[in-house]
Amino acid sequence: MSTQPLTPSLPSISVIVPVCGRRSELRPLYSQYKAGIEAIGLPYEFIFVVDGTRTDASRALEELLNDGEDLTVISLTRSFGEAAALMAGFERAQGSVIVTLPAYHQIEAQDIPTLVAALSASDMAIGYRSPRYGNAFDRMRRSAFHGLVNFVTGARLQDLGCGARAMRRQVFEEMDLYGDQHRFMAILATRLGFRVSEVAMRQSPLDRLQRAYRPKQYAHHVLDLFSIFFLVRFTKRPLRFFGMLGAATFGIGAAIIAFLSVQRLFFDEKLADRPALLLGALLVVLGMQVFALGLLGELIIFTHARGMKDYRVQEVIQYPDQNPGTVTSSVEVTDVEAGEGRSREIRHTEPPAMTA
Repeated sequence: MSTQPLTPSLPSISVIVPVCGRRSELRPLYSQYKAGIEAIGLPYEFIFVVDGTRTDASRALEELLNDGEDLTVISLTRSFGEAAALMAGFERAQGSVIVTLPAYHQIEAQDIPTLVAALSASDMAIGYRSPRYGNAFDRMRRSAFHGLVNFVTGARLQDLGCGARAMRRQVFEEMDLYGDQHRFMAILATRLGFRVSEVAMRQSPLDRLQRAYRPKQYAHHVLDLFSIFFLVRFTKRPLRFFGMLGAATFGIGAAIIAFLSVQRLFFDEKLADRPALLLGALLVVLGMQVFALGLLGELIIFTHARGMKDYRVQEVIQYPDQNPGTVTSSVEVTDVEAGEGRSREIRHTEPPAMTA
């Protein structure tokens, strides 16, 4: 993966704005985003993805097009979610750098150049709002959620709800988003081997919406977190998850049966009409089934292992065969385009032979 700084020689920057349920007036928002992107000094394009029927948003974007603004508008047939909207925008993006921005006032647009500049040392940069507005309950809720995410995934992230992100094109090319996984893009990118950094961005004064989530939404977030946990930890090792779960279940059931057997053999306790015996047998059978499910998953992974790459190449150093006493005096550095992303290859070349 390359960590070279962005230069004007790179292709354009693609800015994807998914227009979903929460949104602000798009005309002033677009003006702010445009000013922030223009400050970078690189060619750019704006792609607005309207998720479903958003009459007011479509009308505002149509007015911008009539005013001569150079932007792309994609309208989805129905509401598929923000993750699907981002993927639809990426399919039509041309830039080597992808920037995602929310369709409402969340961050100060003047900080967008700082976000993109962070790609000089990483493959993906995500913003976090600082200082962050909110009352004591909001702070407690955010701390609990991010604490749970950090505990489950091992990440150290501060603001997964921030929609301002910048990433190299290779990151999006190797990432498949669905459902509500857009919130966990940084975690998925880390799992794929990309370097992720956080950038402090000032929170917009207009981003002070006091939101009260329904219990159903909290349940959805917990289930999404569980899916991310499984994808990050056990996608390539399903037996570790199902094996541990199956072994624990089998062990509990076996212990119950062993305890009942000791009572029957040495203390003359009857086994008839004892629910514990049924529970123990059920746990033993269930544990074996879960373990077998893990073995089946391992078999599927094994059959597809040849086409799966669980690594990213950062640098290749090649030492050709040399005669004893030969001194390497020159180094040639080239950028290599590979399927897993850009990498730097260092070729050590032998100096030309000296003649008397």
